[in-house]
Amino acid sequence: MKAFKEYVIPFVGLKQGIHQFDYQIDNEFLGLFDFEEYNSANVKVALEFNKKSTFFELRFKAEGSVNVDCDVTTEPFDLPINNELFIVVKFGNEFNNENEEIIIIPHGSYEVNVSQYIYECIVLAVPSKRVHPGVEDGTLESDILEHLETLAPKETKEESKNEEDIDPRWNKLKNLLKDNK
Repeated sequence: MKAFKEYVIPFVGLKQGIHQFDYQIDNEFLGLFDFEEYNSANVKVALEFNKKSTFFELRFKAEGSVNVDCDVTTEPFDLPINNELFIVVKFGNEFNNENEEIIIIPHGSYEVNVSQYIYECIVLAVPSKRVHPGVEDGTLESDILEHLETLAPKETKEESKNEEDIDPRWNKLKNLLKDNK
């Protein structure tokens, strides 16, 4: 576990109060978790470590960007990351991380590894569906988008004729449905 050495905080020598730790996260860090879903990552994580007499408060703040592929066009783009994670670390008989917000470490521990929580803070900030901003505002020029438009269903002359042949009383009823929404 030498790779995680810089993410281990020896809290025995720290005085009570707030301590600040900063980490620069890139693909190398994410590779330690066998996570290769991002093309690249450039995220700064600030950890506020508040040591109290019987427990610790860890507040992670991640800011930066990850380069991901768009789920619609497969075009790569930089997705901004801005997330916070708050964890309380208490002492107990054995290690327990079943609760998302409270971690229990064994009595006699002298250090805590924060790498897993940094990883979670970054990964949870990325939405499950990633859409290029150019797709949402219509400014992205892409061969895939053009191809999707040609495959989109077109209204036929019969469909438009059928709409004209509808009894006008039905249209009045349809308007009632629209007004209720």
